[in-house]
Amino acid sequence: MRNHSVVSESILLGLPADPQIQALLFVLFFVIYILTLTGNLLLLLVIRVDSQLHNPMYFFLGQLSFLDLCHSSVTVPKLLENLLSEKKTISVEGRMAQVFFVFATGGTESCLLAVMACDRYVAISSALLYGQMMNRKLCMGLVWGSWGLAFTDALINILVALNLDFCEAQDIHHFSCELPSLYASSCSDVSASFTALLCSSLLHFFGNFLLIFFSYVCIFFTILSISSTEGRSKAFSTCSSHLTAVSFFYGSGLLRYLMPNSGSTEEFICSLQDSVITPTLNPLICSLKNKEVKAAVRKMLRKCS
Repeated sequence: MRNHSVVSESILLGLPADPQIQALLFVLFFVIYILTLTGNLLLLLVIRVDSQLHNPMYFFLGQLSFLDLCHSSVTVPKLLENLLSEKKTISVEGRMAQVFFVFATGGTESCLLAVMACDRYVAISSALLYGQMMNRKLCMGLVWGSWGLAFTDALINILVALNLDFCEAQDIHHFSCELPSLYASSCSDVSASFTALLCSSLLHFFGNFLLIFFSYVCIFFTILSISSTEGRSKAFSTCSSHLTAVSFFYGSGLLRYLMPNSGSTEEFICSLQDSVITPTLNPLICSLKNKEVKAAVRKMLRKCS
């Protein structure tokens, strides 16, 4: 028999203890969250309203914006609540729910970025047949497949993690709950959960990264075969925003999971970039580097004024 008492909540210690710093952080993160909501909702609205943007590339871009809304909303509201409250706790149910949805939305974004890389390859290599090959039925299937695969993966990991026991000191050195941050506070064997997480990371996230990598290798050689300089420049420009989004997603995610769960400043910054900063920057990157999106935004603003 185990000689411990199971507790019902955890204390999140990933935030500064100084009330003045907490107040400043609340204002900062609240503004960033409002910008995230506004930017992604605006991009979704523009893609929905403008008929010129009704093609597979912008369909996937709209899905990415919706995912950024979901991913940010899983952690930021609880972060804002803890910045205002003295007791920075989260229940066992809330902890597991947050772990599940962080894993599910992050996994879906990983799949979607891989799908978008393949879409860019088809658009560049088979421009004349692009609309026929990437039809709406296929695009919907790819999106639903991304959601289904990620949620199945998250469900497997959370079912294994439910066997973990959490007792005594329930301090989590983080501002949100992710699987690696829970291992340090568990008083039971975490090897099964860690193995499931490792397999998921290798098969799901690293597998998607390889698909993105090989897609861009093919895109690179296809662009080299284009004779005109203008054609090459146009082909590169269609990929630049996606490459930037991939760099932010995998860069921050890789640094976050390679770092030990020590509550360090570097870990805090990497986690913020993944859950707070990246969802805010993605719509800006996609709109500032895309002439069609900028033209659609200007058109919509003129109609509203």
